[in-house]
Amino acid sequence: MNIVIGLIIIAFGSFCQSSSYVPIKKVREWSWESFWLVQGMFAWIVFPLLGALLAVPQGSSLSEILGADSSAALKAMGFGALWGVGGLTFGLSMRYLGVALGQSLSLGLCAAVGTLLPALVSHEDLFHGGGLILLLGVCLTIAGIAVIGYAGALRSRQMSEEDRRKAIKDFALTKGLLIAVLAGVMSACFSLGLEAGKPLQVSGMKPLFATLPATLMVTLGGFVTNAAYCLWKNFRNRTFSDYADTKALGNNLLFCALAGLLWYSQFFGLGVGKSFFEEGSVVMKFSWCILMALNVIFSNVWGIVLKEWKGSGKKTASVLVCGLLLLVFSLIFPNLF
Repeated sequence: MNIVIGLIIIAFGSFCQSSSYVPIKKVREWSWESFWLVQGMFAWIVFPLLGALLAVPQGSSLSEILGADSSAALKAMGFGALWGVGGLTFGLSMRYLGVALGQSLSLGLCAAVGTLLPALVSHEDLFHGGGLILLLGVCLTIAGIAVIGYAGALRSRQMSEEDRRKAIKDFALTKGLLIAVLAGVMSACFSLGLEAGKPLQVSGMKPLFATLPATLMVTLGGFVTNAAYCLWKNFRNRTFSDYADTKALGNNLLFCALAGLLWYSQFFGLGVGKSFFEEGSVVMKFSWCILMALNVIFSNVWGIVLKEWKGSGKKTASVLVCGLLLLVFSLIFPNLF
């Protein structure tokens, strides 16, 4: 029963993350870099800080927890900075390869590396027992993402030549593949940052929120990377004036905050959901892959609701449903043994 509760909590957080693009569309009259920086302040600093404070034992402070093992905190932040690079290059992978191939390759690698690398570092045997189940679960997740990517490719074939050129106007296979690999591996550093931050789980913490101080350090590292890039874009594009636009400021702050809250919910849900799993169990080690699979599922469900797949044809719809079902099965698979 605990596993079911944990999965439901992670699924709720994932659904919130997949919904974060709805308030994003309400942001107006700001350049991308201005919006990304402001929503990042909420998603990567404000709400992670509030989440981390929930873990602080009575009579202690967050600074004491982070200072008790500053090495672990800095390692988590360092991995967060690398994760930030992954987030920035993720968009480029879709620019050069298209959404179907770029997203599938990046997310597949993110799920695989973020799940398997910590297992390898801890000397997990991936060809026997629980390690083999973990490996097969990751393979199922990658297969599901690949099938959905194929559905996306089928959908793009049904587009007009003009629309296809607009969608992938800068197609470059070699460059795109390299960037997609970089995006996938760097994005997986969030999972590695959480592993590096495990020593921050000190005695006396509330078990539900014990992982959240490490999450804060990872998102803080990601904010540093993204803030540096956004401020550079502000300077280059002369868009610092966005922040002084009083007409749009109130509206944009509200929707950036909402988008940030929804985005952070995935990692809040991951941390709380994992507290219901048995330490060292396969489902605990598979939790990162579970989150990635759920993110893909809910993103595509939103795509269906918003009619992004409208007119794709029966074959494309069937392939999409098969991919989604495969991902759902990958969530159940580790619990069958």
